[in-house]
Amino acid sequence: MITLAQCLAAQELPSTVYAILPRGVQPLRAAYRHLVERLDLDAVVLVDGGTDILLRGDESDLGTPVDDITSLAAVAELDVPVNLVTSLGFGIDAYDGVNHVEVLENLAALERDGGYLGALSIPGSSREAALYRDAVADAQAATPDRPSIVQGQIAAATSGAFGDVRFTRRTTGGDLFVNPLMAIYFTVDLDKLAARCLYLDRIENTIGRRQIITRIQSFRDELLSARIPRAFPH
Repeated sequence: MITLAQCLAAQELPSTVYAILPRGVQPLRAAYRHLVERLDLDAVVLVDGGTDILLRGDESDLGTPVDDITSLAAVAELDVPVNLVTSLGFGIDAYDGVNHVEVLENLAALERDGGYLGALSIPGSSREAALYRDAVADAQAATPDRPSIVQGQIAAATSGAFGDVRFTRRTTGGDLFVNPLMAIYFTVDLDKLAARCLYLDRIENTIGRRQIITRIQSFRDELLSARIPRAFPH
């Protein structure tokens, strides 16, 4: 957070960054509500580095959804005029077992529900992309033993990298597939996305992060049948 604030300040951009501890839905909602009221917000946009947040629960694998779904549940009950979810880094969660044909199937279902709002890309030559890559590089330099795998792949994608791009020892154990799709934002209506999540009610009355993990696992254990993963047909 400090590194990001310093990067923003160096570019003379708004540099206040609010950090929220990873907790359960109830304390996280209280924190979001505090920020909404303090800053008089008329919109909340949740940004997921990856696609975990777009999964509804019956997929072949959920990746690492804990923090994403906790934020989704927390914000879904806030009284804010505009609530959106945007996913950046399509394909990254394959490293954690997510099947992205199922992600596309979910986006198609949201389109039918009127909840899919479209996509936009980050041109690699744009000022925004350049500033983003600088911020990622600064963060990697500040945390050399634990650089973000997600941000590293997205930054590489915006520079035109492709394939098994290695930038940290943390990614040993599977091939990466950096590609231009990782630099695209897929945006959906938050309320419609929340309505499709099959286990959101189970995590509603949680205080700690461990409760979230346990309840998601219980849901998965009780799931009668998960969707069968499919490969891209072309």
